[in-house]
Amino acid sequence: MSELSRFFGIIIIMHYKEHNPPHFHIQYNEFTAVFDMEQEAVIEGFIPKKQIRLVLAWFEIHREELFKNWENGMNKKEFIKIEPLK
Repeated sequence: MSELSRFFGIIIIMHYKEHNPPHFHIQYNEFTAVFDMEQEAVIEGFIPKKQIRLVLAWFEIHREELFKNWENGMNKKEFIKIEPLK
């Protein structure tokens, strides 16, 4: 497990050798969710709408880096930290 980014109390995590589809995990306070990068949607868990909007904005900016990290994770290579939303 690796923390990729942290902003406004939201933590973005990706795991090594995960199952498809490409996704990342979101933690916010007591809430957790899984975000499908292909569908661009939460597919498991719950995060409040305000935080989902922030995650979507961040995802749009860092889409390529996230897919590169997914590839790295599948190949047991090091994850690259991603700039937080500012």
